[in-house]
Amino acid sequence: MKRNITKKLLEWKEDQNHKPLILRGARQVGKSYSIIDFGKTHFKGNTHILNLERNPELHSIFEKNLDSNRIISELELVLSKQIITDKDLLFFDEIQECPKAIMSLRYFYEQNPDLHVIAAGSLLEFALQDISFPVGRLQMLDMHPMTFEEFLIANNKELIIKRIEQTNEALPPNIVNLINTELNKYFIVGGMPECVKTYVNTKSFVKTIRIQSDLIATFKQDFSKYAKFSNKHCLNSVLSSVAQKVGEQIKYSQLTNDFSNATIKKAYQLLETARLFSPVRASSPNGVPLRASASTKKFKAVFLDIGLLANMNGFYTKKTLSKQKLSASFNGKMAEQFVGQELLVSNKKLYYWSRETRGSSAETDYLIEIEQKIIPVEVKSGKAGSLKSLHLLLKTFSNVKMAYVFTEDKYGEIPEQKLKFMPLFCAGNVVGY
Repeated sequence: MKRNITKKLLEWKEDQNHKPLILRGARQVGKSYSIIDFGKTHFKGNTHILNLERNPELHSIFEKNLDSNRIISELELVLSKQIITDKDLLFFDEIQECPKAIMSLRYFYEQNPDLHVIAAGSLLEFALQDISFPVGRLQMLDMHPMTFEEFLIANNKELIIKRIEQTNEALPPNIVNLINTELNKYFIVGGMPECVKTYVNTKSFVKTIRIQSDLIATFKQDFSKYAKFSNKHCLNSVLSSVAQKVGEQIKYSQLTNDFSNATIKKAYQLLETARLFSPVRASSPNGVPLRASASTKKFKAVFLDIGLLANMNGFYTKKTLSKQKLSASFNGKMAEQFVGQELLVSNKKLYYWSRETRGSSAETDYLIEIEQKIIPVEVKSGKAGSLKSLHLLLKTFSNVKMAYVFTEDKYGEIPEQKLKFMPLFCAGNVVGY
């Protein structure tokens, strides 16, 4: 299946000063498949795949020293193939299983700068925490579940994408309804590649939902790998609770009653490190960068994938699946999850605004930065609902010149109120993928 990450990989390949690349992302988002497909498509020579989990005997190659010339020579003996610097791609898969291999990447840059090297792995962040390497010797790239655009491409709906890209032009109601029908499918299927593939091949929501359940079980099986860091049962409880609290401020004491706050906090941080959800920290729209005023104590979360989120919250009843629109489901949290998930692809960090005044409940869903400008983002899942919090933000912070409001089907702009309205399905086009 076509992935937008390929564009970024191609930019990396064509950069004369490219560095060894580490592709990061949660389990099962398609890292290995995308790298192998990229190698076969864009390299004249071979793609050398070295899986360091499946082949632990390879670890000894990195134990002697980190000389990349020696490592390449020994890998060639193992592969029975020459590694040609200007033609081949060297791919270390599941590299987290061999920390010395991660450490060796800097020497590939120093000693073999023309060789293209990519590394990826599940739970890679845990290994990276314990390894120090000089800034400037490696390049990092993040990968996410499939976006709505990628879902449409997989389902041969490229023409719909062209219409969505006309964000400055209101689409006819019948076209909006057609696109929302596809968006409704995406809410159910989600963006995990195996789920999308199953739906494309079978058109069966039931079979797709089974795959989702299998993936969730796989994530939970990984909890045994965290055993030395956190309580397995606490991890399970926190995962389920965060899935229920998308769009709400996270308070450790409210995630579970069975463990201490310290244990809950550790579990939450481990699951965040595993990229099962992304933090959305409260920040002030007063100026850029938003991270400068981001709170470490006040935050929400965007779940890894909207399909997995729906599965974990038991949305899949006949009544739910028969609904024409799922955006309002879960008190509008599905719509907020979708917009957050789309924005994360092009914004490494998301923030939100929450008024500091005691007793105030004013809050906007997201804050993003575009070209040094702060853009508030509000998500409205139904026809009703005021924008009091957004108006308050725009009145309080004069430096904010425009805000986006995503609704089911509304287009328009109110310049005097600094508001631009767009349908939900345009969320990925705010800054582009």
